[in-house]
Amino acid sequence: MISEPELEGEWGADRPAGQAAQPGQEPAQKAERAAARRRPWAWALAGAVLASAGWAAVPELRDRYAATPRIAYRHEENLCRRTGLEGLVKATAPVMTRHPSHREGPAVDWAHCEYFTEWEKGGTSYHMQVLVELHKKADPAVEFGQGSGLFPEALSAAAAAEAAEVPGLGERALMVEAPAYISGPRLRVLDGGAVFTLSVTWLGDVDKGGGTPGPDEDAVKAAMIEDMRALMGGLRK
Repeated sequence: MISEPELEGEWGADRPAGQAAQPGQEPAQKAERAAARRRPWAWALAGAVLASAGWAAVPELRDRYAATPRIAYRHEENLCRRTGLEGLVKATAPVMTRHPSHREGPAVDWAHCEYFTEWEKGGTSYHMQVLVELHKKADPAVEFGQGSGLFPEALSAAAAAEAAEVPGLGERALMVEAPAYISGPRLRVLDGGAVFTLSVTWLGDVDKGGGTPGPDEDAVKAAMIEDMRALMGGLRK
């Protein structure tokens, strides 16, 4: 004779033959099967949320890296070893002493070298400087040509406004005439997140009272451009 529980109960797919369902067992199994069916949808929803958050962050990361200049040149601690300004030496006088300096900072790495020629009474002495600035955070193109710089002798805004463009050198290049109280031009170049500055000054009895004549300024400017081009090529990554 078949008992009532056997008539009323249903056989589960995973229940061994001949084993009757226990009170309260069947509802629990149904709940587990329903939860198992819901789990893939929950994981899919969580994945979609994470993917959406990741794509939302992409523009912010892209903007952050776009605002950071890509530096095409490497930092040189001893800039005096990198360039001897061979062209300028031929156009002026042999260099007797050199003084390098450099500094690395969170925003700008810079390297600087000063060159001095020997001074003779009644003659002309020369002072040449090279400065390389690598801008790691702000784009130097924004302030280039506006008189900015790391050193007090940086270009004034008035001098920069009268600068002559030098074609074919970097992204932008300016040749600036020195103020009346200083003899010598200055060349500044913007390229690849870097700013290069090369200046030449000379002192002496230049064309005064039969003194030694000064250098050929056109030859000096041409030598500055060639020396700058060589320096940039040597520092390019």
